[in-house]
Amino acid sequence: MSGYVLEARGVCVRFGGITALAGVDLGVRAGEVCGLIGPNGAGKTTLFDVLSGIRRPDRGRLLLDGADITRSSPVWRARHGMRRTFQRRQLFGQLSAADNLLVAQEWRGGGGGLTADLLALAPRRSRERARRERGEQVLADCGIGPLGAAYAAGLPVGQARMAELARAVADPPRVLLLDEPASGTSAPERERLAAVVRRLAAEEGCAVLLVEHDVAFVMDLCTRVVVLDLGAVLAEGPPAEVRADPRVREAYLGSA
Repeated sequence: MSGYVLEARGVCVRFGGITALAGVDLGVRAGEVCGLIGPNGAGKTTLFDVLSGIRRPDRGRLLLDGADITRSSPVWRARHGMRRTFQRRQLFGQLSAADNLLVAQEWRGGGGGLTADLLALAPRRSRERARRERGEQVLADCGIGPLGAAYAAGLPVGQARMAELARAVADPPRVLLLDEPASGTSAPERERLAAVVRRLAAEEGCAVLLVEHDVAFVMDLCTRVVVLDLGAVLAEGPPAEVRADPRVREAYLGSA
């Protein structure tokens, strides 16, 4: 047994004559924060698309707890504990930040359906109250508690990033895929982001995989780093080991 919660085995993706991923093997364990870095065009976002089910690989397999999920839909994966954020803002702009988090929890149902909504039955009110309280706590943990009533479309980039993180973890994830979560954030927001991710991994056993161009942020936060270059894994290991690898320095880090 590999011990991985989420695993990619031999994943290949081609776009016409271009190979975006060339036999990638990658896994992330419960309680681990794994960073995925590499130069532009290395295949990082394509790999995230494959892991989250947006794109099906041309070859290879995806496993969740050892079970093959290669053909499972993004919705199925989300309902089995996989969450993802994107490079571009993906909030429901016409809703408040708090309602974005409520939407993330609604898929579980159990409130009595349309009849309960129309009649405001007690089970529905109780369940919605619990979900709103959960949302308020997560927004506070992410440092944007006072912004719950603000429309998501009006949030500055850094606060919107934190709202996206909050929505991704409002319904506790088993696997969290973060695509450039620190982009556009301030130093205090990055510190808050790192604290939330560490807590999820350490206290809730969440398996975290993140793509990020801020190398210092990755090296400080992650317990393991994987480097992609030209669609293949160039190196992986503890942050200090990866940083010192001459192949990595030549392909990506330079003097960083």
